[in-house]
Amino acid sequence: MGVITCDAELTSSVPAARMFEAVVLDSDNLIPKIMPQTIESVEILKGDGGVGTIKLVNFGEGSQFKSVKHRVDALDKENFKHSHSIVEGDVLMGIFESITYHIEIVATADGGCICKNRSIYNTKGDVQITEEKIKAGKERTVAMFKAIEAYLQANPDA
Repeated sequence: MGVITCDAELTSSVPAARMFEAVVLDSDNLIPKIMPQTIESVEILKGDGGVGTIKLVNFGEGSQFKSVKHRVDALDKENFKHSHSIVEGDVLMGIFESITYHIEIVATADGGCICKNRSIYNTKGDVQITEEKIKAGKERTVAMFKAIEAYLQANPDA
């Protein structure tokens, strides 16, 4: 099995606690609302949203994928950290055992935050992954963060 790691960092004027709430704690409701072409719905299959929870994510019409199941691996609300792994679904494309995402939201001195995302792709066997596939995954992550940021900035009471 091979391992490919990809990091992304985005700076935002949104306070860290608010961004964490939107990106992690309320994303099941928020993302389908602001990006329905990407994610149509999220359903909890097992658990209460905490560690061990299994969720089914159904992608929207604008996505090349149909659905995935992911598992919440870690949730640290006080330090704004969250990890989850995709464990099943067509996003794995038959070439990945799993994909794990580590999210950390760090407060900045100006009242905003830095959104850090580490994606870890665990490939099956000796499969080689092209830079284009990794870049596409990173672009989807950045687009999601940017969409959430824009929504929060446009809706200060949300």
